[in-house]
Amino acid sequence: MGKIKVATKKKDLFKGDLSELIVQALMEKKGEDIAVIDLKKINHVYFDKFVICSGTSRTHIETLCDYVQEVTKREAGILPTFVEGVANGEWILLDYFDIIVHIFQPEFREFYQLESLWSDADIQHF
Repeated sequence: MGKIKVATKKKDLFKGDLSELIVQALMEKKGEDIAVIDLKKINHVYFDKFVICSGTSRTHIETLCDYVQEVTKREAGILPTFVEGVANGEWILLDYFDIIVHIFQPEFREFYQLESLWSDADIQHF
């Protein structure tokens, strides 16, 4: 599958915190070890937040990815600008303009250790 180009301009219609909506969607589908990394105070970073989650299998990761897209479209009228990694099912990335969602299989999350790379940022665990 690779990259899926989908963009919308409806972002301004949604008044809530998109990262909270994404976390709620991940929790509803039993995403594990959910973390939000707030990057706003870090210089030279192009994103406001990373939302990171683990799934238990390739199927679970795909379900989490699909459900996040479904909820953000339904509740906020927003789709990611692109989705990457669905084909391999090891690490899926959803780009929501200023929020990047990372959905990992546990061994790949452990290998890349994004929380450690951004340890100087505020990290909230769910």
